[in-house]
Amino acid sequence: MKRTTLSLLAAVTALAAVTGLASLTGPADAGRTEARTPARLPVERSSLVCPAGGGSEIAETRYTSFTPEGRSGDDRVGTAELKPAGGTLERRADPGKSPAKRPPAADPADGKPVVSLKEPGTPVAVERSGDEAPPLVGTATGRLAPGWTAQQTTTVAVGTGRGVLGVSCTPPDTDLWLPGASTAKDRQDYVHLTNPDDTPAVADVELYGKGGELKTTLTEGIPVPARSSLPILLSTLTAEAAPDVTVHVSTRSGRVGAAVRATESGTGADWLTAAADPAADAVLPGIPADATSVRLVAYAPGDHDAELTVELAGPDGRIVPLGGESLHVRSGMTASLELSDVTKGEAGSLIIGPERGSRRTPVVAALRVVRGKGAQQEIAFIPATGPVGERASVADNRAKGSTLSLTAPGAAGRVRVTASAGTEGGERVVKTYEVKAGTTLAAPAPAPEGLKGSYTLTVEAESGGPVHAARTLALPQDGIAMFTVQTFQDDRGMVAVPEAEQDLSVLDD
Repeated sequence: MKRTTLSLLAAVTALAAVTGLASLTGPADAGRTEARTPARLPVERSSLVCPAGGGSEIAETRYTSFTPEGRSGDDRVGTAELKPAGGTLERRADPGKSPAKRPPAADPADGKPVVSLKEPGTPVAVERSGDEAPPLVGTATGRLAPGWTAQQTTTVAVGTGRGVLGVSCTPPDTDLWLPGASTAKDRQDYVHLTNPDDTPAVADVELYGKGGELKTTLTEGIPVPARSSLPILLSTLTAEAAPDVTVHVSTRSGRVGAAVRATESGTGADWLTAAADPAADAVLPGIPADATSVRLVAYAPGDHDAELTVELAGPDGRIVPLGGESLHVRSGMTASLELSDVTKGEAGSLIIGPERGSRRTPVVAALRVVRGKGAQQEIAFIPATGPVGERASVADNRAKGSTLSLTAPGAAGRVRVTASAGTEGGERVVKTYEVKAGTTLAAPAPAPEGLKGSYTLTVEAESGGPVHAARTLALPQDGIAMFTVQTFQDDRGMVAVPEAEQDLSVLDD
């Protein structure tokens, strides 16, 4: 017999189409003698979903699509398109039946892209009036995939649902937590489930109040057909009127995007998006300086209770809010803490973590924030969010009313902020910010020179500790302090791709 030795050296990458994360596949790591530094490569494909906008004949919705400029010399071809999901569905009241399709509020050019992005570095915006703002699904490829982001901003001037409703379009997922929803009589909260794929998805929706899981109907095995969106009114799923509810969306098959459109009588409306994954520590950045009411909502999904400390990171450091020093969250239950006008005229961010000596119990959390008083109030929601990481972007910033909040919960951090070119003209501007340890730095967002239209903010970590960020967009109208807050989330546009080496020995006769 003779022995033939084959040596293979390859870097194998399978990039996930939904989140832009890389999934590595390949032969076992046999024959490897030393660790190699993984290469950092841009993702090849990204997907996003946007819930249905509009909701009123007088609504005005703007979709904005953007990809940051990549490495110089990247000449890959690519596309980035957002298309109508194919119709909005209506959940039937009878168990076991599939949702019925309503006439879709689709783009006039049905099946054609609503928003198409051709080049990185410059955002593209499209506006829709009234109910002509369908749910969108989209994919970016090639050089437009790394860091692709999209924003949906709807303005409703009057009526119960008046306000500015902003949402960053999100990648679909299989497990999502949305604390801060409600089934109370003064709220109408719809959870929108959007399936971007060509195959059906099956989702479960669980609701948790202060006493634990709410008794619900028709929440298990909900079919979401391919490339469709399903809005479900939460109060129709349970007879319990709970002011603070955590929504858990998980899938048995497929993936969905999930967001809650919350409308509160007398206080306006906005989108509530998924919080960061359960963790023992959480940062909720971007509380406006003039917030008149702030309520923290938290849920402990594990088997243990959580004893949390609550601190406000302001411009001068971390303080303990008077009367809001701690929060006890029982396992499987939603707890809330009223913090009133906690900022006292200075913008800040909330930082929660385990009390000293207590168990590090994972929680999910979000804030309900109110600006204005009386009939001129408006609400927004801020979910717990992770640090910006290598890079994160939020689109649809305006010349006036855009505020950038940067928070360094631990060590001081340094970030680079790029204001892109405008949708209709302008030159990008780059600034660097130093954020002191334990503080929040809030300032008018930098804008491109000669701005025309709207633009995108991109935040990149440069040095120091982790920095969390949020953008507040204030569009006051008729004395109402209408606003929305979007957090920055690491766009995961680059992935680590380790080298794989293998020796294959084959015996031949």
